Amino acid sequence: MSYGPHAAWLEGARDAIRTRAYYAPFAESPSAPAHAHASREASEAWLRAALGTRFVLDPSDAAAPRAVGDEVSPYTGERLAISSAAPDPAAAVARAEATRGALARAGEAPRVRACLSALARLERDVMTNAVATMHTAGQAFPMAFAGSGANSLDRGLEALAYGVDAMEAVSRRAVYTRAFGRGEPVRIEKHYRLQPRGVAVVMACASYPAWNAYPAILANLATGNPVVLKPHPAAILPMARAALHLRAALADEGLPQDALVLAPEAKGAPIGLPLATDPRVALVDFTGSAAFGHRLVQALPGKLVFTETAGCNAVVLESTDDLDATLDALAHGLCLFSGQMCTTPQNLFVPGDGVRVAGTRVAADDVEARLVAAIDRLVEGPSAHHLVGAIGSPATVDELETLRRQTTSGPARLVRSSGTVPVPGHPRATTRTPLLVGLPASDRALAGREWFGPMGFLLRADSRDDALAAAVADGAAHGSIANYLYSTDDAFVAAAEDAFAAGGSSVGINLHRHRPMQFTAGYSDYHVTGLNPAGTACLTDAAFVAGRFRITQSKRERA
Repeated sequence: MSYGPHAAWLEGARDAIRTRAYYAPFAESPSAPAHAHASREASEAWLRAALGTRFVLDPSDAAAPRAVGDEVSPYTGERLAISSAAPDPAAAVARAEATRGALARAGEAPRVRACLSALARLERDVMTNAVATMHTAGQAFPMAFAGSGANSLDRGLEALAYGVDAMEAVSRRAVYTRAFGRGEPVRIEKHYRLQPRGVAVVMACASYPAWNAYPAILANLATGNPVVLKPHPAAILPMARAALHLRAALADEGLPQDALVLAPEAKGAPIGLPLATDPRVALVDFTGSAAFGHRLVQALPGKLVFTETAGCNAVVLESTDDLDATLDALAHGLCLFSGQMCTTPQNLFVPGDGVRVAGTRVAADDVEARLVAAIDRLVEGPSAHHLVGAIGSPATVDELETLRRQTTSGPARLVRSSGTVPVPGHPRATTRTPLLVGLPASDRALAGREWFGPMGFLLRADSRDDALAAAVADGAAHGSIANYLYSTDDAFVAAAEDAFAAGGSSVGINLHRHRPMQFTAGYSDYHVTGLNPAGTACLTDAAFVAGRFRITQSKRERA
């Protein structure tokens, strides 16, 4: 099949998902020549001009009777007041459903070309979408550009590659010849068709909206399922810009633009459940809270539901050759985007008798003190605001205070207080540095859920085996997306790999240099296992895409 001018991206991705090797078709740096046509200054000027206006996806949007847009910039503290037309949930599904036949009849090649065209359009707009993400989700500009730009595009292309592999694996015609008994052989000609499942609802999250939305959207459109895209009310603008380019890409291939319908909601007026439970909806992709993800799975029997929710990501610090390097890596992981990532470490387990370092043992108290010092160095540095970003939700600030109060009584003790970081040019920016709480590993009920934001627990275990067992048990019971182990003992490392795998969790071992510990590589890392309560879907594997279509057949006897 011909997949158009960007087919080389697709072929590169298809090769990469087989080899799991490094592949990066999209530039992560805003200064790269690929982005010479755009600038941050021009993108910020666009945002200033857009404040208080209506974002128009379709000419009819300008006169739509209802529009929403409640985002508040975590950097300025002011409402963006950029509204988008908000259709009634049933009307949004109806618009998408009306395109279902045309999208299915078009076939795979035009749909895949449209998806590739969408990636190209999204890449050209990555500078402006980074500014939109910064002023909604709170990501610092470098992260918004790379993580919500190039890395999210990678995940979208990765899902598309799996989709093409799955669809091309199905033969479209076969001749079946067999003799039944002693009679003449029978020749049967068979034809196979890929049939989309139906309307898909994609619910994006607030903190990292593009990362999960792009794979879900492209997996659905490529396999012929029209999409209703519901952004989180705190991050509508980045998804509205994405919808603009997705709809234009569909038009590039002569496909109906309403195969992608934007359905934003107002704060306090959720529409996720009415959308998902609509009988015309067959698939749901959700990223967000564990409570709502679980509710969706329970409420939607018979529908295909993909979730990524939350978990208690653990670190087991058993031994290391360079404690300062290890603690610097952990400090960076705790500070990055103020802990508002699904791969952020939360529960740090340390043996009660300390950490083995080059033949000696460093006491647990000293390990804690040196970790605090490592965090202090980072958040007091001149570029700290690029590292910590801003707090996207007032609820996260409330959670910090809730956790701090827990340290005034009971087993919890305050190890490090949370502070603020100045952001040049944004004196009203909402920033927070990590709050650390100490607990005995035997009494860790407080740490047995995700505390979303810059909050971590230092848990002292009786032994390294107890630390590992507790980390694995918490992941199996409460979910985990990314765990981390530091050990120089090969036998203990092997035992930990076995234990985390048996518990349905992934683990990174001795991650130190030149990259964030929680970085997840497109085409190489499997993000979420689907084997613990942190989610039912993996980004990305074949199962993420293959079930989005089914196969029908016709057959006739030939002479």
